[in-house]
Amino acid sequence: MSGNPSEKHGPSSGVDSAVHDYDPSSSPALIDSPNIHLRPAGLKGVFYYPYTQVVLLGFVCFSCPGLFNALNGLGAGGQVDTTTSANANSTLYATFAVAAFFAGSINNVLGPRMTLFLGSSGYAIYIGSYLVVNIHQNAGGFVIAAGAILGFCAGLLWTAQGSLMLAYPTEDQKGKSIGIFWSIFNLGGVVGAAVSLVSNGTYIGFMILTGMGSLIPLFMADPDKMIRTDGTKVTTPHQPSWKTEIYGLYVALRTDPLIVLLFPMFFASNWFYTWQFNDYNAALFNIRARSLNNLVYWNSQIIGSVSIGLLLDQHQFRRRARAFAAWSILLVFVLIVHIWAFFYQRTYTRQSIPPYASKMDIYDKGYAGHIFLYIFCGLLDSMWQTTAYWMMGAMSNDPARLAYFAGFYKSIQSAGAAGVWRADAMKVPYMNLFLSTWALLVAGLVFSLPMIHLRVKDHTDVECEDL
Repeated sequence: MSGNPSEKHGPSSGVDSAVHDYDPSSSPALIDSPNIHLRPAGLKGVFYYPYTQVVLLGFVCFSCPGLFNALNGLGAGGQVDTTTSANANSTLYATFAVAAFFAGSINNVLGPRMTLFLGSSGYAIYIGSYLVVNIHQNAGGFVIAAGAILGFCAGLLWTAQGSLMLAYPTEDQKGKSIGIFWSIFNLGGVVGAAVSLVSNGTYIGFMILTGMGSLIPLFMADPDKMIRTDGTKVTTPHQPSWKTEIYGLYVALRTDPLIVLLFPMFFASNWFYTWQFNDYNAALFNIRARSLNNLVYWNSQIIGSVSIGLLLDQHQFRRRARAFAAWSILLVFVLIVHIWAFFYQRTYTRQSIPPYASKMDIYDKGYAGHIFLYIFCGLLDSMWQTTAYWMMGAMSNDPARLAYFAGFYKSIQSAGAAGVWRADAMKVPYMNLFLSTWALLVAGLVFSLPMIHLRVKDHTDVECEDL
């Protein structure tokens, strides 16, 4: 993880003999620089193009967490009772929180591709557990156990994903990279949401797609061979020891303590799903309306992530100005969504909606306003996640450090999710969960302000990043 810049950016073999992305005549000094490398040409150049690898990364998450989100977005996986689903999610995120905290070290030892492969393998097991409980109604314990397995796997997957997605693009392309990834990833939710009736065949189909997606990391490029579009080489740690990596986790916090100011933002970033999925979508709507809500929710995620990603990459403005602009947009959306939702939430409670009550359909009066609120929920979610990733990417360009940051992000995010899903299983009043969601989002923004002011610079020098 440590070392001098010349070791990280010295001459490479193989790919350096091909044509560079830039016109050499336009900047000959760059071509002579030992820190600038020539990119491969032809099909090899397409395969090793950073955005190609980000697209492949997106399809891994489309097939695995994307389809998981589709089932969760239907509320209780479409079929399972909400208590079993909430307990399974609580178990999932509890193990996720522990695994993700150390996943940066695991990623740096095993390598991102193997970490991604191992992480993606748990999703088919979890989706399969819904099939089992759909056949044997007393198998709820298996769903909870599968949640624990998936929590460990998800910690690995999302840490490797964050490291690669933020390391491959140049500094002025990170927003676009996140937007591309988030759009493809959320297509999984769109496809799943198009299913209006969840059956055994649905679960089997999802399991097949998830299994196929888990194989994609085996065919992705070796990060050591990746060269960014500006000619700089992506560097990864070479065979570090476990002792070194665990120590590096501590050093990452010690040398960049301002990451702690993003922890409240991380904590809030999955908290709102419980209210949105179980306490709004599942509580108020029948399966047809829930499916349509789910469809527009994940589509709006694509729009939100691309929009905020493009804003964050407007390099004619200083990077700090872009960060404050994104922060302001998030604050506006938090207020709009939650003031709007408050007027709906105060009209119902857990007690006022019996488990088998007739629920709102797409043709019922008032449905239009409810679905538009859900669209805004999707926009806020994607913009929040994209901005959080971008802020981490603004702090570093080093894959090892970014793996630690992504691990912190997913660990703290999952700790919050574990708590709120358990609270939902314990039948905490809807209004309490809703108000906690609102408060945590505002707190996340408030704590991130000094980090933006003190840590977001116009450029991150590699020399300043060594752990």
